[in-house]
Amino acid sequence: MQSVGDAGVPGTLAAVNTSGAPEPAVEERKPLSAWLLGGSRSDRLWRLAFAAALVWWVWNFTHTSLRVHHGLGTSAYDYGLYDQGVWLLSRLEAPFITLMGRNLFGDHVSLILVVLVPFYWFLPGAGTLFTFQSIGLAGGAIPVYLLARRLLGSEPVAVLLGVAFLANPALGGTAMEQFHPDSALPLLFGFAVYFAVTSRWGPYAVFVVLALLVKEDVALLVIPLGVWVAFRRDRTIGLATLAFGVGSLLFGIVVLFALSGVAFPNAWRIPFGGVTGLVAATLSRPGEVFRYLLADGRPWYLWQLTAPFAGVFLFAPEIAAVSVLVIVSNVISTFGYQHMIGFHYTAPLLPGLALGTVWAISRIPAGRFRRGALTAVVVMSLWTGYLWGEFPFSRAPGAHWPPDQPSAVWARDLMDLVPDDAVVSAHWSITPHLAHRREIYMFPTPFYALLYGPQDQVVALEGSRLPQADGVEYVFIPTDLDERDGEVWDREQPAFQLVASNEAWQLWRRR
Repeated sequence: MQSVGDAGVPGTLAAVNTSGAPEPAVEERKPLSAWLLGGSRSDRLWRLAFAAALVWWVWNFTHTSLRVHHGLGTSAYDYGLYDQGVWLLSRLEAPFITLMGRNLFGDHVSLILVVLVPFYWFLPGAGTLFTFQSIGLAGGAIPVYLLARRLLGSEPVAVLLGVAFLANPALGGTAMEQFHPDSALPLLFGFAVYFAVTSRWGPYAVFVVLALLVKEDVALLVIPLGVWVAFRRDRTIGLATLAFGVGSLLFGIVVLFALSGVAFPNAWRIPFGGVTGLVAATLSRPGEVFRYLLADGRPWYLWQLTAPFAGVFLFAPEIAAVSVLVIVSNVISTFGYQHMIGFHYTAPLLPGLALGTVWAISRIPAGRFRRGALTAVVVMSLWTGYLWGEFPFSRAPGAHWPPDQPSAVWARDLMDLVPDDAVVSAHWSITPHLAHRREIYMFPTPFYALLYGPQDQVVALEGSRLPQADGVEYVFIPTDLDERDGEVWDREQPAFQLVASNEAWQLWRRR
């Protein structure tokens, strides 16, 4: 890509793309110290305010997540399986997750979790996981801020757009959905996009690789990014990105098949019987497909997804378009959580849309229209954060039991009686607190298999008594069991004796 000096903007470079259309002015690269300490006193105060917003966001959601966890608000799935898996890796053991009956990487190929292993040598558990998650989510504001500074040349504007990202309700929703590796993507993929726009190919490659380590389907973000780079920046690097994204997706498919027996575990989420059925229905029954797309809150999801950005990215949508494949997959999915902003399926979309919004603002001629677009984005981000967010200032943040609620206090009294190396079957809300062991099951498993085993065997194993049942040493269950679990426990109870109980919980030990 050629660069030519822009006499109208001192100290800047204006890029010229392959189409010959001039792009927004981009500041010259500066040392990190110049970014942090340079500029006027006012600029430094704005940067300090942005840093304070980042620190508060990380602290607030880490603290709130820990309170939810200690109030028994986490579960075997969506938290416990990751805690057990990283703990096993930190002990140099194979990460076979007995909570779900398969390898940690047979559920999703989230190799990024290996990064957490050294932290588990010193601080294993919820504090590490939730801090990692909050940093990954809030960190997405940093590339937004940096790109706004480069393209718009204003410290206050950059800070406002960074804070607008932090106010996005989908970001807080992901933070409060227990734990998911996808939470690293706002930071990692956000920097991949930033370095693509600014043509910094060394760090670009690093962040593309890190993003692909988060999950096998991150390729759906990286492939469109590679296309953009090929057309707008560097054809060779773009094609290499495209090839690497496809290769990563194929690698993930192979790993999933080897570890779980299913190459496409979420294929059931494609409507009308799969890809071919969807294509056939679109061609032969377009009205039915159209009605499907209008059902189950999908238009509302698109409104909630785009409203925080005031739709400004549509003015120049090329950067935002890197999110298009994931948006389409979320909208067409039969799995309702994928088109609800409070779940982790939306977080991967935010970097492309946010950086695309910065890009679009930079393409609007300076003046009242640009100021209007900026104002709309900031106001709508704060307003939607109030309407749908999980912030203390939000209209209706999610309600959670506190750590000092009686059921949680009573549970902790009994947890202390379970030996660290014992094989345990426990209620789904107890397993996250006892997960640092080689064998732990979500009751009624293994006495009655439930959501257990390789993905190609889950249905076949459902309801069966597994061989592991005879090795369970402790059972930790509520005093009031539902009908199914009560019948299971009536059959197994003669082999156990009561260790302790209270108004909410019972702890049993094998005789």
